[in-house]
Amino acid sequence: MMKTPASLPFTGDSEADALIASDPLALLIGYELDQQVTVQKAFSGPLALSRRIGGLDAAAIASMDPSALEAAFRERPAIHRFPGTMAARVQEMCRHVASVHGGDAGSIWRDAADGSDLERRLLAVPGIGAMKAKSLIAVLANRFDVRPSGWEAVMPDYPTLGNVDSPEALADCQAKKRAHKAEMRAAG
Repeated sequence: MMKTPASLPFTGDSEADALIASDPLALLIGYELDQQVTVQKAFSGPLALSRRIGGLDAAAIASMDPSALEAAFRERPAIHRFPGTMAARVQEMCRHVASVHGGDAGSIWRDAADGSDLERRLLAVPGIGAMKAKSLIAVLANRFDVRPSGWEAVMPDYPTLGNVDSPEALADCQAKKRAHKAEMRAAG
């Protein structure tokens, strides 16, 4: 049985943190936006987008006029530092959720047969690469109790947002993530 935490302490904004905990599409959009901006900015994006377009619905976002979605991303303050690119990526992700998962982002993890299937399903989402998939698996396992058989084999062995349960833990995680990425770059 999956649990739903009251919030995920990723933004410092209680409403944004509650949305990403309660709405699987919001959580996926946050992960989509989590590049070249702070974690706080990325995961605040779903709430800003919801307010600007009247809610988060994968099919509705998938079928939006791309220029209208981009305008919502560009409205000040912009949802992301690359609003045009990220609007297109969020729309592509929503098309996948709408067409493959019937608009139900939570089914990506809820219907996973096992850990390998969960990882495969996440990697199939446009914009979710290996590191984001691992991080999302850790969040799902540690905060939502999503633990299909074999989940341990696909858990990351490095710090991720799955370890974050407080603002202090977020700061610690961000420092460890920077160090991990520096080690990866140094290793070549």
